Amino acid sequence: MKIEPISQIFITSDYDEVIDKIKSVAPLNSSFELFIKDKENFKVEDANYVISKAYLASEYKIFLILYANSFSDVVQNRLLKIIEEPPKNKEFILITPSKSALLPTIKSRLPVVTLKDSLEKLELKLNFNNLSLNEVYSFIQEHKMLKPKEAIIYLETIVTEAIKSKEFDLDSSSFESFKNARVALELGSPADFVLTSTLLKLLAKKRKKVNK
Repeated sequence: MKIEPISQIFITSDYDEVIDKIKSVAPLNSSFELFIKDKENFKVEDANYVISKAYLASEYKIFLILYANSFSDVVQNRLLKIIEEPPKNKEFILITPSKSALLPTIKSRLPVVTLKDSLEKLELKLNFNNLSLNEVYSFIQEHKMLKPKEAIIYLETIVTEAIKSKEFDLDSSSFESFKNARVALELGSPADFVLTSTLLKLLAKKRKKVNK
């Protein structure tokens, strides 16, 4: 897929890849302003700061690159006008792991590029309706070399699919465990260890089938 040096949205957790791609096609003398919220969500004050930077005059092209796991509706509405009518020589690059986190008004204003690790593209190959130890083992063997950012996407997808299946007795301690697993990945814990622990905890929470 050819990447153009224009304002656009990328659906991925790997913002480093996006930055490298944009830099490789950007015009000479371009500069880059990075607003990376790797471990938190974008806040209104962050949006206000981006807007203030965007209105600074510049002779050459400036790419304002925004990454967060989540942009609230308030933040997106705050950014909408400047994305619709960007100041001269400014391009906006929005990056987030899930397309569903973005408002239709934002998605309709910018091209949307989905990269291979996005939440929408993941195929876990796990049967949550009848999860087994063998499946867990095979999954971990296949994904043991995941980078932390990639592992976070897999973790979120595992939790989402487990909840949707309604096959597990999940309680407040379960969700606290999922939260701690994400924090562990953000702090650099090995992906295979964290994902194995999460899947084994899910196995322990499987609802017992009642024979009729």
